[in-house]
Amino acid sequence: MKRIIWLGDSTVTFNKISTYPQTGLSQGLLLYLKDDVFLRSFAINGRSTKSFIEQGRLSAADSYIDEGDLVFIQFAHNDEKKEDPLRYTDPDTTFKENLKSMITVARKHGAYPVLFTPIARRLFDAEGKFLPGSHGLYPVKIRETAVEENVPLVDLTRKTENFLSAVGDFASRPLYVYPKDNSHLVMQGAVTYAGFVADALASFGSPYADVLVARDAKTVDDDGRPLHGNYTGTETINSAGGISSMDESLQKAAFSAEPED
Repeated sequence: MKRIIWLGDSTVTFNKISTYPQTGLSQGLLLYLKDDVFLRSFAINGRSTKSFIEQGRLSAADSYIDEGDLVFIQFAHNDEKKEDPLRYTDPDTTFKENLKSMITVARKHGAYPVLFTPIARRLFDAEGKFLPGSHGLYPVKIRETAVEENVPLVDLTRKTENFLSAVGDFASRPLYVYPKDNSHLVMQGAVTYAGFVADALASFGSPYADVLVARDAKTVDDDGRPLHGNYTGTETINSAGGISSMDESLQKAAFSAEPED
């Protein structure tokens, strides 16, 4: 069985009803996975690379990761919080060091680490123009770490900033827990942004692409009637910069989620 192990914060955690309608990327990604793929999320709300390591979550993942696993690593939202010494990391030093520690843990088991830049915050000015750069230097340092460690990078900051700039303020509201906050996603947002993850994994080739279900795998229904369209019900930017649709059919995937502390 192929396995994905996710290390991260609230933007990728597997939510329970207590945090509904907040939905993490790990939940959205399930729709893109083959039936024999098992997803285990060690991500949890409020964690930075520092608190994730110091609270023993990396050690727990270390005990679980096995040869051939894909290990997804996504942090920054909480590392940025300078006012909180329990979570803050310096982007040039401790942040990169912590990411490299996670990469080392994955590799010692013969697993395949993948680095992610954080999803964009949904911030617009009074005229409705998107405001990029809410994560400061952290995405830059993740990109640098990916090059230094020769690790595949899913640049979600760039993808989601481009998406938000294209669709605008009002059209992007249903993707986030708006108006409560502009950082966390609801199901529609998680599925849309997980589509960017799936696109990146497909571009990496094997073994990363091996976990993905073919999006056009089924062309007729159980009664032999043609099925039309791809992933209708949610939207994503296509390679030409326009908006394309997604269908609502679900792909089954086994999963396990860590309870919130």
